Amino acid sequence: MRDWLSGTLSAEQWLIIILAIVVLLLFVLFFVVYAIYFQRKILGWMQGRVGPNRVGPFGLLQTVADTLKSLLKEPVIPKHVDRPLYFLAPFVAFAPSFIVLAVIPFSPQVTYTDLSVGFLFYVAIASISTLGVIMGGWSSNNKWSLIGAMRAAAMMISYEIPLVMGALGVVLLAGSLNLNDIVAWQEQHVWNVIPQILGFAVFFIAALAELNRTPFDLSEAESELVAGYQVEYSGIRFAFFMLSEYVYLFAMGSLVTVLFFGGWLPPHPALGFIPGIIWFLLKALFFANLPFWFQATFPRARVDLLMTFSWKVLIPLALVNLVITAFVKAFLA
Repeated sequence: MRDWLSGTLSAEQWLIIILAIVVLLLFVLFFVVYAIYFQRKILGWMQGRVGPNRVGPFGLLQTVADTLKSLLKEPVIPKHVDRPLYFLAPFVAFAPSFIVLAVIPFSPQVTYTDLSVGFLFYVAIASISTLGVIMGGWSSNNKWSLIGAMRAAAMMISYEIPLVMGALGVVLLAGSLNLNDIVAWQEQHVWNVIPQILGFAVFFIAALAELNRTPFDLSEAESELVAGYQVEYSGIRFAFFMLSEYVYLFAMGSLVTVLFFGGWLPPHPALGFIPGIIWFLLKALFFANLPFWFQATFPRARVDLLMTFSWKVLIPLALVNLVITAFVKAFLA
């Protein structure tokens, strides 16, 4: 990292870095395409519907076709939009979702950037996506877009507080904001989900709100706001908003895995012969797909109840967890 910042990398090292970034980008794009497929299949199975089954074997190429359609579709740009902000918003929403993956340790051998404040970096960069949503809603000059953007901003800002506070117990136990150190602490002790079960519950619920997933998908409630802040977007610009949402699913699943479920560590030492990155991907993909189950199960919450739940339920619970953790760390550890 220090060589990268000082600009002393050789041409061969730069080539390796570029290839590593391309590999990560291709994997993420592959995940997005088939996360949408699995979402449709899971919803179809749980709701007694068929789901994609015509385009390709078992409908496996349906989302590929949808992606190509979005990329090739002619974009419709309303005359009344604020054009600079309108064009910039999808990229501001998407870029942070990919950048945060740089600090996720996939295994001891596959870590793009080992920052001493990796968790803080993740939270700070992820917050920028809120700006892209607001830009998209404001620049569209549409009342449904603006209401959706304001809802999204209020929700993201409100739920970032319990999100961070829910993870602070993990930081206290490990004594570090470095994600590799947090995994190392779990290797020496126990997965954090056991001593931090309350912190995990707060963190995961807040993460669903940050991801704009059911029952917190109020910013694009189709029964109220058509498509919310995305209503004036089409084609590739709309696809960038969708891409951001699904990349964050994988990123948040990865963060949950690192903070609470041992990262690349196997459930039992006897299973250590399986490569760590396989364990990491299995855990991360499970938590990335879990919101699809919730989508088929829970109804959408009312917006006033959503804010109340954050400030009057999650934040007090996060404070209780933090106080208990600090007490145990100071007097019983």
